[in-house]
Amino acid sequence: MNIGIWDWVIILAYFCLTLGIGLWASRGSSSNSQSFFLAGGKMPWWLLGVSMVATTFSTDTPNLVAGLVREHGVAGNWVWWSFLLTGMLTVFFYAKLWKRSGVMTDISFYELRYGGKAAAFLRGFRAIYLGLIFNVLVMGAVSLAAVKLGSILLGWPGWMTLLIAGGITLVYSSIGGLKAVIWTDFMQFMLAIIGSIAACIYLMNLDSIGGMTAMIQNPIVQTKMNLLPDFSNVNSWVPLLFIPLAVQWWSSYYPGAEPGGGGYIVQRMLSAKNEQHALGATLLFNIAHYALRPWPWILVAFASLVVFPDLPSLQRAFPHLASHQIGHDMAYPAMLSLLPTGLLGLVAASLLAAYMSTMSTQLNLGASYLVNDVWLRFINPNSSEGQQISVGRWVTFISLLLGSALGLYLKNAGQAFELLLLLGSGTGGIFLLRWFWWRISALTELVAMFSSLIIAVYFTFIHDGLGIFELESYEKLIVGTLLTTLIWLLSCFILPPESESVLGAFVQKVRPGGPGWKRYAQDEREDRNPFIWQFLAVIFAVMAVYGMLLSTGNLVYGNWGIGLVLVGVAAFASWGCFYSLKSIKGWD
Repeated sequence: MNIGIWDWVIILAYFCLTLGIGLWASRGSSSNSQSFFLAGGKMPWWLLGVSMVATTFSTDTPNLVAGLVREHGVAGNWVWWSFLLTGMLTVFFYAKLWKRSGVMTDISFYELRYGGKAAAFLRGFRAIYLGLIFNVLVMGAVSLAAVKLGSILLGWPGWMTLLIAGGITLVYSSIGGLKAVIWTDFMQFMLAIIGSIAACIYLMNLDSIGGMTAMIQNPIVQTKMNLLPDFSNVNSWVPLLFIPLAVQWWSSYYPGAEPGGGGYIVQRMLSAKNEQHALGATLLFNIAHYALRPWPWILVAFASLVVFPDLPSLQRAFPHLASHQIGHDMAYPAMLSLLPTGLLGLVAASLLAAYMSTMSTQLNLGASYLVNDVWLRFINPNSSEGQQISVGRWVTFISLLLGSALGLYLKNAGQAFELLLLLGSGTGGIFLLRWFWWRISALTELVAMFSSLIIAVYFTFIHDGLGIFELESYEKLIVGTLLTTLIWLLSCFILPPESESVLGAFVQKVRPGGPGWKRYAQDEREDRNPFIWQFLAVIFAVMAVYGMLLSTGNLVYGNWGIGLVLVGVAAFASWGCFYSLKSIKGWD
């Protein structure tokens, strides 16, 4: 390892700066539960947008991208690039609705949209499932990447990395609440993006790689440069492009890309100053997340193919690592081990920042679920503000322990990605339609949730052992989605809808509009623009971001003609998006 005294100085300075910003931002954050969990509902769009991006920029994100590129080429990233579709729907359809709802968490929404014992059970169950089980699984995947980072770059055992970085995260997130998380996110993202770009530039210019031109002319790299999958091979384009764009983006509940918004995305929207700031924050997030960040990671993945062309070469380079930790996803931290002293410290600090930004958000979000939707709703409805914050801090501590422990046992980031997709397959349609269709009820959601869970358990733990017929991961996703969707759609017509009073109160407060609520009187003064402008804004926004993403790739490859055409497409689509947005009353 090249790590030296200046690397340790930089890492120590980063820890001190993070702790200082977190403690500074914590002033007044513990005065009440809204301040602790929603930052008082007064955050600006630019700060919230960067916070969303920082949360999705975890230590495991570049690892995942590197693994996808090495195994499937650049086209492998469509498995997560496809989530841009649901992201833009959230921007132009759901952001303003979430802000209008006035709920404390997206789980609290259940007893606004639905009523009765079924809604109460759904709220409590989902709060425990998402706030504890699902949240710990996410933190486990993030912690796994931090363990690999510490082992390769710093020479730390996994427990030490999680103890130091996790401990500092625990301090500022438990004291300062969401406000401290958002402000530290801002600093951590700036450091993370600077570190990834600096590492990319240095590594491409290593003597063993020879610069950008030599790298992209390398025979191994050229086999991985495909921006689209091989359409002559059905086993390539179906799982990598067709399934993500046709099924996955709307059907699966995945952190940061929940259909209709959910989790920390909704938490940030609820903490915005107003509806416009909620929309602006989510739009900034989707642009930065999909169009601005991926290419430094992709280029480092290319470089890793030159230095470490296969798994045995990775194992030989790092014989001290356990065999179960050797996977294509570790190529990214392996390349970072080649950085010189000083730059190594900066990049190590930037990846620790990525880990801490994601963990702090998950800790605060999980605590908000368990406090507002379990403790306050079912256990102690009369608890004081101080008691709620105290419970939130204990929950934060316990969640960190569980997530860190899981991170020491997981094998690779792809495992968690596939499991998370399968667990939520088929339920996404409900999250999109429940705002606009009166027939969806709490019982419908319960049917969808339990059918999805049963199907996921079957395909994960039972099906392969039966030996009746083999299914690829994407085939399991299709079957699970179709079965779950069919089951809950049928239940909409079999089970009774919510009461007229519950539905009427929801429409009056949220004012969703659309043909699904024609039977309920809405304020005629409210914006009743046709949905066409919102759909046009979504289409243009998706074109703009994909245009930016693919034009960057073509320009990097030296395909100037196609690259400049795509730049023009992105510019035209951006104009079309903002023109459509201005045509919607209240958003000009």
